[in-house]
Amino acid sequence: MTTHETAPREAPMSRPLPGAHIADPAPLGLAAFALTTFVLSTVNADFVPQSLVGGALGLALAYGGIGQFAAGLWEFAKGNTFGATAFCSYGGFWVSFWWLAEKDLGNLGPEGYKVVGVYLLGWTIFTAYMTVAATRVSGAVLSVFVLLTITFLVLAIGWFDKESSNWIKVGGYLGILTALAAWYTSFAGVTAFTFKRQVLPVGPRA
Repeated sequence: MTTHETAPREAPMSRPLPGAHIADPAPLGLAAFALTTFVLSTVNADFVPQSLVGGALGLALAYGGIGQFAAGLWEFAKGNTFGATAFCSYGGFWVSFWWLAEKDLGNLGPEGYKVVGVYLLGWTIFTAYMTVAATRVSGAVLSVFVLLTITFLVLAIGWFDKESSNWIKVGGYLGILTALAAWYTSFAGVTAFTFKRQVLPVGPRA
């Protein structure tokens, strides 16, 4: 009776995750967002005179804009749609803010103020739906997006009603809280890599 030997089947090779060799770009994107937001928010909160807002413009372009956009491109390489959409979008926000601020916001007049209000309202809408997606990332990331949505909304109201500076000042305080939340989340990501374990809690996703 003839026996037929069969070659052992090869175990199916698992496909590596996209961009697995690339370092996590999220801490960079969050840090760039945090610092730029912090500096501008100190102006909105009147900790720094409004006349010095120009000092934040270089930071807005180089770090908040280009730095975040670069982080978003690396998120694309890693296959992270959420991170890519967020960082590229907010990188674009800071570049557009840099261009807008170069137009001397203080001399826009009532109609110009409404344009800035609409601009900020649009970012409120975008941030609100990104907040829904953030519920599936982590508690820390969710806190950043919740705070940022409220910040954009309050600032939008402030620009629609520019005669009252209180709304913008409140938006400045909220922006500082948003920056602190973003810094914490960035710090948690950096230390998780350097310590090879999660050092700071980031909270569970929903």
